[in-house]
Parts: sequence; structure tokens; C-alpha cells
Amino acid sequence: MAASIPKISWEQVSPAPVVLVFGKESFLADRALQRLRALLLLEDPELEVHDVDAGQYSDGALELIASPSLFDEPRLVRVADGVKATDAFIADVLRYLAQPVDGTTLVIRHDGSTVRGKKMLDAIRQTPGAIEVVCQPLKRGDMVPFARTELRLLEREATPGAIAALVDAFASDVAELANAIRQVALDTEGEVTEQVVRTYYAGRVETTAFAVVDAVVAGDVARALVTLRQAIATGADPVPIVAAFAMRYRQLAKVSGAGGSDSQAARQLGMQDWQVGNARRDLRSFTDASLCDAIEAIATADAAVKGAERSPGHSVERLVRQLAARTA
Repeated sequence: MAASIPKISWEQVSPAPVVLVFGKESFLADRALQRLRALLLLEDPELEVHDVDAGQYSDGALELIASPSLFDEPRLVRVADGVKATDAFIADVLRYLAQPVDGTTLVIRHDGSTVRGKKMLDAIRQTPGAIEVVCQPLKRGDMVPFARTELRLLEREATPGAIAALVDAFASDVAELANAIRQVALDTEGEVTEQVVRTYYAGRVETTAFAVVDAVVAGDVARALVTLRQAIATGADPVPIVAAFAMRYRQLAKVSGAGGSDSQAARQLGMQDWQVGNARRDLRSFTDASLCDAIEAIATADAAVKGAERSPGHSVERLVRQLAARTA
């Protein structure tokens, strides 16, 4: 059965009779729930909030909780663990959807990790007036737009380089990235620049794999080696460091064959304008032959850090020296 209700992101959530918060990214789900509660409180400070555990649900509880009170205060019913819903809960929700209670907002959280409650999910997605908040884990390509949105919500301006530095350092965890953005936004003034980020998060940003890559592409082998050794000393895994090199050099190879303006090439390659601009600047230091050699060296290092050689750290350091030497 095809979905008929709007699918929106957490920052677009608004009051609706029934709200499905669906997906495995709990941080975004929590954001959606917080925003929805705040919006409902703005509409009426007398809002009553009720929490229900779908996995511990007893027959008839939803009707009792959702029914209008003596003074007709609006109600927010937040249901956790929809993925563990009891048969009684599923049956009561199906009855409720046929005639939602005026003044009540029913929010059901389901992480999608199993098909438990599929009949309920399908029914919600066919309920007029309902909405679905999509909370799937962000891919790396989604992190830059997410960071921009976070800064916009905090009413702060930031350079593309600052956003890239934040994403490079904290992209493994969206909650950590959001907290880092909030902290630097609250503790600094003026435009957030790359230098501001690197100063504020010196230990984290400067030891990231991407800082090593930046130094190599810039031809600064000394800085690359120092940064690499700091990263290894603080427990960084050589495998993602080599992966960062592979990502960057693949990007250079893609851009080297693209024509048109930065924005045209970005649309063609699925990249950001500033990424294309930076790659074209970096390509001035390469010939076609040196770029091919670099990619071959990265492939060799990738095998080495995944078990082909005994010392992954030494393999990465050798790669750094090789790539720096091949920069034209």
C-alpha cells in the first residue's frame, strides 16, 4: 500500500493528530519530539503530556489517556518502543486511527529495526492528516547540510571551510556533531571560520584523518607527518586514515575530468560547489601521471593496513611520504 501522508525531516515537524517518528537515528527522533512538544506548548501552556511504552502496553489504556479531560486541555501522547508493540497496543491504535480524538496529538516512535507493527505503520501512513518524520542515520553527504541547518537554527554564519572542518572531525556521530556546533556557536563571536573551529577543537580537528590529507595535498609533508603521528598516538585507526586519502583522491580524479563551472560540475558529480572549487585548486599541484601514481599507492596502502603488512602505522607513514613526493 503506497504511503499517502507527508514525509518530513525533524526540523519540519508540526502539530498533527497522528505523528509517526520513524527510523534508527534516535538523536533526530529526540529532536523531533522536543520540537513538537515545544510547538504544542506555544499553542497552549496547559498541554498535558502522557508517556506510553508500547512494549508494556495494557488493553484499553490509549482510549483512557487520549480521551478529553474535564477541562478539555490539549494532550500529547508520546509512545516509545513502537517496534516492541504488544498486540493490544496495535489493536487499540488501529481503532484509534479510525477516529482520532480532537485536541490530542498521538506520536508513535518506531525505529524500523523489525517489521513488528507493520499493519499499524501501514494504517498510520494512510490516515488523513497524519505525518511521518523520517529519522534515518545521516550519510556523510548529508552531514554538511545538517551542519548548515544547525548553524542557521543558532543564527550563526559559518564559512564552508568551517563546516567542512566540523564535519571531518565529528561526522561519525550526528549527536556529537550537533553538540560541537552548538558549543562553538555559543562560545565564539562573529563568523565561524575554519581557523575558529581548528583553534576551538584543536585536539580533535588537527588529529583527524582529513587534516593529514589536507597537509599532504598542500605538499606540507612535515605537517602531515606530525599530524599523522599525533593521530596514531591518540589511538586513530590507520584503516580510516587511508580511506580518507582514497576519498579525497577519488574526488580529485572525478573533478579532473569534469568541465563547466564549479556549480555545473558539482551538480554533475553530486558534490558541493566549494568542494569542486577546492579540488580544482588542489589539482594544480598534480599531473595526470602523478595523480594515477598516487591512487595506485593508496590502493597498496589500503591492502597493507588491512593485513597485508605487519605494521599499519608504518604503512600509512610510507604512504604520506610517497604522496608528498608525487605532488608536482
